[in-house]
Parts: sequence; structure tokens; C-alpha cells
Amino acid sequence: MLGLPLLHAGKVRRLYDAGPGRILLVATDSISAFDHVLATPIPGKGKVLTQLSLWWFEQLAGLVDNHILATDVPDEVAGRAVYVEPLAMVPVECVARGYLTGSGWKEYLADGAVTGIPLPAGLLDGSRLPEPIFTPAIKAPLGEHDENVDFATVAGRHGQELAERLRDATLALYSRAETIARERGIILADTKFEFGLRPDGTLVLADEVLTPDSSRFWDAAGWQPGRSLPSFDKQFVRDWLDHDSGWDRTSDAPPPALPEAVVAATRDRYLEAYRRLVGRDLQA
Repeated sequence: MLGLPLLHAGKVRRLYDAGPGRILLVATDSISAFDHVLATPIPGKGKVLTQLSLWWFEQLAGLVDNHILATDVPDEVAGRAVYVEPLAMVPVECVARGYLTGSGWKEYLADGAVTGIPLPAGLLDGSRLPEPIFTPAIKAPLGEHDENVDFATVAGRHGQELAERLRDATLALYSRAETIARERGIILADTKFEFGLRPDGTLVLADEVLTPDSSRFWDAAGWQPGRSLPSFDKQFVRDWLDHDSGWDRTSDAPPPALPEAVVAATRDRYLEAYRRLVGRDLQA
């Protein structure tokens, strides 16, 4: 594809060598869930992720440098690719949580804390936290689970100074994004960021940001802790796989193909997230 050397193929992205100091980052229409890349793509998803990330990079300007170099990409990947700078990526999923749910909720039920951070008693699934928290995870190889860890583990692996920079940048980005989303009727329950380092040590925000793949978006109008919350992310796919597909997650069998109705509903959710946040429909 593109006549460029492939540098890396991730779950939903491809990185190509575009010359000295330049990488072409292409978002595919693939979708992943439970550490599997599903066989069924979501049409237009790559474009949603790319265009929404670009919008968010603009909103977050001034907080942390980002990796975007240019958007004038080859026609065959127009709208779903960008040129980015090469970085030494930090192998930490930098997760910010403003609300308690998902794996954080499971940890809280077990010991009243999330990645070692104690939380008040009596919280429900979906409760807003007293303040956002940094709950990192160590990135795992493709097909394996990322591991939630405490701050001390990150500091032990990467040094106290870099761990603090990661934490502070993550919480600053979440705080601004949460306010922007809430003004548009969307709750940003949690999200994950990825960072890289330039040769001079500058911390740079990379990969996708604040998309339905990397974030949990809820409709603010329907938010009520302790109840199922309407979302604009891939939780819809996870729920179908978990409850309706008949697939045994503990088996060695791959996930089944997604029905057309699930594909269409997922696509609609991604497009609605874009429309609600950006304020306009995604251009075809």
C-alpha cells in the first residue's frame, strides 16, 4: 500500500516511513475489543478517529506539544491519515478517570481503591469522582491485556521525573477536555493518552486523542450513577460480544463477525460523537 515501507501495524493503525523525520500514520476501519481485532470493520471509522483527533489537538493547544506535522496526505488515505514526527514512545497507557466505571469499578469493588488510589465509600458504577485520578497501565503485546499499575510502578520503570510529567500532562489534558465535552452535553468518563519523547526530552502527545476508541463518552442527559449509561463509544460492541454473541471470552476461539445491525449502530454512535463534539457532521 502507498509504496512506502511499513514500519508498524497496530490494532487499528499502520505506520509508514515517509522519509527522514516523517511518518505517515493511517487509521483503518478495524475495531478492537477485549484485545482482539474483530473481523468486521466499521465503515468510515478511521476517518472519524483521525478527524476527531485533529479537532482535539486544536482544543488542547498550549498544554502539551503534539506529533502532527501535516495533513496533506496521499489521496488514497485522505481524511484518515496524517504525517507525524517520529518519537521514542513511552510504553505506558496514561489513563485519566473522572468517573468510576469499567476496570476501575471492578478494582474499587475489590478493595475500595483504583491503582492504589483510595476512593470514598459508597460510590456507584458511573459515579463522578471527587477529582480526576491518574490510573496508568503498562502496555502489553498485541493480543494480551494491558496491566493496570500504580504510580510507583511507573516511577520505578521510567523514573520519578518522567512519571510525574506523564501524570501532570494526563490530568491537565483530561481537565480541559472534560470541560469542553460537558459544555456539549457529553460526559468524558475516562480516556487514555499516549506520549513520546523527542531527542531533547520534550514530552509530546501522540497517537489518537479523545476518540470513541480511546475514551468513554456518555450522554450527559442520561447520566445516572448505578444505571446503564448511554454511550458514544465502542462499549456497544463490547456489550454485544459479552451478552448477545454467544462467544466465550475465555476460549481460544476468535470473536464472531459483527451483525450488520451492530455495525450500523456502532458507526452511528461514532458519527454522533463527532457531531456533538465538533458541532457539525463529518464531511464525506
